[in-house]
Amino acid sequence: MRLTEFWNRMHHHFGQAYAESWAKDYVIAGLGGRTVEQALADGISAKRVWQAVCQIENVDPKIR
Repeated sequence: MRLTEFWNRMHHHFGQAYAESWAKDYVIAGLGGRTVEQALADGISAKRVWQAVCQIENVDPKIR
């Protein structure tokens, strides 16, 4: 998954403004206690990060 597709899905699920705030502030245990931003900066693939988001959020199956 490309990073642009990841952010498109985040914006679709959370809304444009909240997606970036959530990615900055919400710590995900499945990413080693990192936020989305930290995980991406540490080189974790966008696909893996998106899967971690889907595990804790009720994401529409159409964008999973």
